[in-house]
Amino acid sequence: MDGPKRSQLRVRLRVTARRRGADGGGAGGAAGTGGRKRRMEAPVLNSAAKLQRREIGGRQLAARGGGPAAAVPERFRNMQLQEEFDTYDDNAHLFVKLQFLKRRSKIIEIVAAKDIIFALANSGLCAAFNRVTNKRIAFLNLSPDEVIRSLFYNKNNDSLITVSVYASDNFSTLKCRTTPIEYIRRNQLDAGFPLFESESLKWPGFVEFDDVNGKVLTYSAQDGIYKVFDLKNYSFLYSIPDENVQEIKISPGIMLLIYDRTPSYVPLKILSIEDGKPLKFFKHLLHRNKKIDFIEQFNEKLLVKQEDENFQILDVRSSELIEVSVSKFMTPSAFIFLYENNLFLTFRNRTVAVWNFRGELVTSFEDHLLWHHDCSTNNIYITSDQDLIISYCKSEAVAEDGTVIPVGSINMSEIMTGKCIAKITANDPALSAAPRRNGRNKLWSTVPEALEDVTALFYDEDRNEIYTGNSHGLVHVWSN
Repeated sequence: MDGPKRSQLRVRLRVTARRRGADGGGAGGAAGTGGRKRRMEAPVLNSAAKLQRREIGGRQLAARGGGPAAAVPERFRNMQLQEEFDTYDDNAHLFVKLQFLKRRSKIIEIVAAKDIIFALANSGLCAAFNRVTNKRIAFLNLSPDEVIRSLFYNKNNDSLITVSVYASDNFSTLKCRTTPIEYIRRNQLDAGFPLFESESLKWPGFVEFDDVNGKVLTYSAQDGIYKVFDLKNYSFLYSIPDENVQEIKISPGIMLLIYDRTPSYVPLKILSIEDGKPLKFFKHLLHRNKKIDFIEQFNEKLLVKQEDENFQILDVRSSELIEVSVSKFMTPSAFIFLYENNLFLTFRNRTVAVWNFRGELVTSFEDHLLWHHDCSTNNIYITSDQDLIISYCKSEAVAEDGTVIPVGSINMSEIMTGKCIAKITANDPALSAAPRRNGRNKLWSTVPEALEDVTALFYDEDRNEIYTGNSHGLVHVWSN
């Protein structure tokens, strides 16, 4: 295979600008959980209920090695702690001027491509590590006042896009930059170039990268216009005026425009993603005086849920309506759509469930209780053939003296059966840290330490390695 075409599954990435000055409040202020990769689960802009969401698409790919599904657990047999990288640098004061960039900070996002691991810290500092040499290549912050908010690997042209804000304009405007992976490998960061310079991406503006359709959606609140660009070469395609548009949802081949609701209905319009031409305009009836929990679009299916009301699945082509009792389907905190399997995952109260578009529960997981309450999808990875979910889960390790150590585990579960097929846990007597190399004097984390307070997770399907980041700014490599 020519490069890790399977490794980047964060195919929907939206970064929203913040209110002026909202990013300047100390460590992590510019890259905290409030404004990172997220989607709105109700068609109300700037709602506190904005949540992170990923949608998984692309081609079906055989399991590593081409073996049958039964051989999948072999991928994760004898996983060991192999390497440790540190995003903290004692010399950070030499190249950054913002005080919070100089402090040790938790990892909030990991992306890997072509044997390079990118780790973004909550402070806004982003480091690139070479997995072949196991050395840090560089920090991607080109300016001493640059705070990187999010990362996107563009497999269309093998480049990394960074979305940043800057102290020089009070962290109020999103700036995008693309750099070819090969130039990052050579530490030639100046070879990158800025994107979407014509757009004023101030709050509540945003940029959204959609890998399923190969498009970029921007919103300039100053101009009141949404614009769509080609993800391959960043050329402008068409614009959409924002008159009364509350939200835009992207699905394969189409976009759903959600307009301001009236007491009894919400106007909706479906556009072709390729040219922006209207395909359908309709009104979805609502229960009066009930807030909308979410409106989602998946191909021809419209998913609507109002507070304390049944979950509705509307086929916009045939107008067939399916309702699921509110007692069976409660509002989730996040979704992941599985395009190949025509299913979707829901996350609620640290549990994961799989549903079909007939409103039927397909899978409940036997051993997959998520560690974090916020359902951050940076702690969850879906394999590209959509057969496995890998997550940081609740677990308890027992020390030699019998005390319980509050560390989590990395669980790999089958999506269609809910069965846990493998896990990396501190209780595993066969699990250990790889021996130190000769001539290296760096201190290694123990396995329990590496599994404590994991804040980001990524699975590199080409290298068959799991990367985890923790609250100390460390990145750990798990490999067999």
